[in-house]
Amino acid sequence: MLLISTGLQVQKKAINQHINNSQDILSDFENTEKILSQLSSGKISLENADKLLLLEEKGIEAGKNKENKNDNDIATTNIAIIGISCRYPGAKNYREFWKNLQNGVDSVTEPPPGRWEGQNWYHPDPEHPDTSYCKCAGFIDDIDKFDPSFFQISPGEAQFIEPQQRIFLEEAYHAIEDAGYAPDSLKGRQCGVFVGAVKSDYSKLLSDSGLGTHRLALSGNQLSIVPARIAYFLDLRGPVMTVETACSASLVAVHQACESIKRGESELALAGGIFTMLTPDFQILSSQFQMVSPAGRCKTFDAEASGTVWSEGCGVLLLKSYEQAIRDEDHIYGLIKGTGINYDGNTNGISAPSSQSQTRLEETVYQKFGINPETISYVEAHGTATSLGDPIEVEALTETFAQWTNRKQFCAIGSVKTNIGHASTAAGVSGLIKTILCLKHQKLVPSLHFNQPNPHIDFANSPFYVNTEFQDWETQEGKPRRAAVSSFGFSGTNAHIVIEEALREGNRQQATGNSEDYRKGNRQQATGNSEDYLERSVHLLTLSAKTETVIVELVTTYQNYLKTNPELGLADICYTANTGRTHFNHRLAVVAADQQELVEKLQQHQQGEEVAGIYSGQQEYNTTTAKIAFLFTGQGSQYVNMGRQLYQQAPTFREAINQYDDILKTVETFRDKSLREILYPADDSSDSSLLNQTAYTQPVLFAIEYALCQLWQSWGIKPDAVMGHSVGEYVAACVAGVFSLEDALKLIAARGRLMQQLPAGGEMVSVMAPEAKVLETLNAMSLGDKVAIAAINGPQSIVISGDSEAVRAIATHLESLGIKTKQLQVSHAFHSPLMEPMLAEFEAVANQITYHQPWIPLISNVTGKLVDTGITSAEYWVNHVRQPVRFAQSMTTLHQEGYELFLEIGPKPILLGMGKQCLPEEVGVWLPSLRPGVEEWQQMLSSLGQLYVEGAQVDWLGFEQDYACQKVALPTYPFQRERYWVETQFLNNRWLTNWISNLSGRATHQSMLYSLLSNQIW
Repeated sequence: MLLISTGLQVQKKAINQHINNSQDILSDFENTEKILSQLSSGKISLENADKLLLLEEKGIEAGKNKENKNDNDIATTNIAIIGISCRYPGAKNYREFWKNLQNGVDSVTEPPPGRWEGQNWYHPDPEHPDTSYCKCAGFIDDIDKFDPSFFQISPGEAQFIEPQQRIFLEEAYHAIEDAGYAPDSLKGRQCGVFVGAVKSDYSKLLSDSGLGTHRLALSGNQLSIVPARIAYFLDLRGPVMTVETACSASLVAVHQACESIKRGESELALAGGIFTMLTPDFQILSSQFQMVSPAGRCKTFDAEASGTVWSEGCGVLLLKSYEQAIRDEDHIYGLIKGTGINYDGNTNGISAPSSQSQTRLEETVYQKFGINPETISYVEAHGTATSLGDPIEVEALTETFAQWTNRKQFCAIGSVKTNIGHASTAAGVSGLIKTILCLKHQKLVPSLHFNQPNPHIDFANSPFYVNTEFQDWETQEGKPRRAAVSSFGFSGTNAHIVIEEALREGNRQQATGNSEDYRKGNRQQATGNSEDYLERSVHLLTLSAKTETVIVELVTTYQNYLKTNPELGLADICYTANTGRTHFNHRLAVVAADQQELVEKLQQHQQGEEVAGIYSGQQEYNTTTAKIAFLFTGQGSQYVNMGRQLYQQAPTFREAINQYDDILKTVETFRDKSLREILYPADDSSDSSLLNQTAYTQPVLFAIEYALCQLWQSWGIKPDAVMGHSVGEYVAACVAGVFSLEDALKLIAARGRLMQQLPAGGEMVSVMAPEAKVLETLNAMSLGDKVAIAAINGPQSIVISGDSEAVRAIATHLESLGIKTKQLQVSHAFHSPLMEPMLAEFEAVANQITYHQPWIPLISNVTGKLVDTGITSAEYWVNHVRQPVRFAQSMTTLHQEGYELFLEIGPKPILLGMGKQCLPEEVGVWLPSLRPGVEEWQQMLSSLGQLYVEGAQVDWLGFEQDYACQKVALPTYPFQRERYWVETQFLNNRWLTNWISNLSGRATHQSMLYSLLSNQIW
């Protein structure tokens, strides 16, 4: 018992030492020999020696695991697929691709008009030299067309750029947009580009036309330039490479992209493949190799399988680490759980597949990434429909699965090659995109041309069955759907990938197909409190393009999109369109409350109707953005509940009001009644008695205007200059940095309080006459000591202020001269001699303030000009109380400084109407923040939309920062493609040129031939 007890204590001590890592496990037994020596001497039992040796082995393994911790982390990193774009036969995008898949469409055809013409490439006899015995292949549309101006490529250069570079460039751009990212937002980021491709035969066409040695043919036909085009255009800084492993190239490219992300080389990556067949040469060559099906169809796994059929295509994915995608709230199509590549080795032929290598690869992937193949319920096979390849592929998969499970026929298998043919270097990604779409829709699509199983494939005793129907993708409850995709290269490089659907609980954007469920469920979870969920009552959608033609096309596209996707929330659509697209110079902005209203407005706009809430504009290229002047409203614009909707639904606005309220609580005036109680009475009372007392009016107006300004600036709408009218100049000065918010409130609260304490009895009257006429009247009536000009609001708009009796006398006199006057509803005669009793005490407060020079241009009410150093003195603000508001002159100054875009920051658009009178009729865009009688969000977003079409740089992420919106897949940019192609109706330009030059005495024929020749490419 003692020996056992002692042995257990030794073992326990050793284990504790190992766990705590405080000292070496075998402090008394430095190595194995020492243990054996202690055993032979009888100091420890055989049992304890065995345990210590086991502990030593585990300790060494633990050390190795610790050293390889980073490698393990890399191995278990999931990769999110966040963007997809593709062009395959019969499909211009992945939505059309999915429709074809679910409907079992066979997109393999004979060459369409304009393709492979002019050559005798077909002959039905397989033994006939230099021909193909198969008439069919898969062709993508408009392979000769491109939109070079969009990518800042000259038309002359575009004609030398082979289609693979063009198509991959466009599809990569679309994949970024599909992920909900503005492509220009990736500028300078570590975004890698990995593409599977093989050298195009466009260089042959150029050579046949005598243009093969043109300097532009070099970059236009280099294989390495295929991924470099998008990286160069967007200024990406991650690794950029082309992979050429034949049929497996695009899946190898995806593997390389995943590894690059895991290693930290790339924070996100574009990965995919591209393949084109511009001439029938590859069709002929592979037919001579007896690879091509005489039937012209890929009959994968079928007894009649007789070879493959080639296809063009391009597929691109945007990838990111899953953890980062969740943090970034990306739209996630699915997860890449594991990837692997290997080589066949020395087989019975360099192009012959190896069952052993395929098995080894699959086993390695499953073991490395901890994947039980029993959890895989679909395999997208390489499936080239060859009598050798198909049985080997199923045999390898069966052998691999058998190491984990004995279940039979539980896993569907199929191949996209039965739909579109074999897209060579774009084949692997075509199968991957097919499988991703199946995961997204939770459906299995039919594998075509399967009638009788290949007799060399024993499906009955395998885990697999060929799926031939469009059906639900069944899975165990609570378990994610999981699939494997294989791609095997002609030269022997194999790739295998396992992907998984993103669980609804982990991916808000795939949370449900029902936006109403989403609002009730996941969005509540996002905030932690259903009451925290915010959504604007109306929304703003922006569209932009490089040309007016594209804007028109986008309007049509969005109408169709909105009609076919009614389940999507308008907030999410607008969020993605605003934040996830590059904003070009042709712009459209639409304010709408729901999808139906948006569709109706787009339709009316398309029909040329004037529509409220829809704005369009064009900014010239190479022009500076219009400068914005903020105009801060003065006293008299206040009303109860101004800004209430914003306070409830705009956190930035609410935080500014609350901050202001907290500061005001230290002011005597607001100790009994808080700012919020005055602004937003709990009983929705319209009693404005307190609000109309100037002691409250001025600080409350400051609060509203300051909060509005903060809200605008959080959206990226920042003033290039500021100007305020009377009380409004205090907000303008604060925004410009003349004094802090605390000092500003101290000053404005003192101003309002001291004015309130003055005796009542003054009046203010608006006069529709020039300043000179009013001064003349004041002098003629000798009332200058009792009445003063309080404001010059326009050439014919003057406000007089002062003693009630004297003001009325002047008004009566002016009325007798036919001059219109209007008495203003005010508590005191501001900017008049009646203000003088408060000046000394106000000056004492003003002297306590810390002043600074403004950091943006500020127009002075006192002078009507740009402020000078005087604004940083107490004297300026004392004079400001007494001196007239020179609004008209201030507007003239703004105009002279180049400002024509005016945004009023206040509860009522008073300054806009006055400002228009001060400037020429054709000058100015005048935008209010709030307008009584108009819903606040409606007005704010209308003005934001107009600012946008005027070229303002909106911070859309700032605009959306307080709202739980999600990215959704939206229509991508519709490139305006035109034909850029080298013509090859003549065999060789140089030969023709020489032949023509040898013609003698036949000038007319020579001229005609030169004309024909010159039109070959231009």
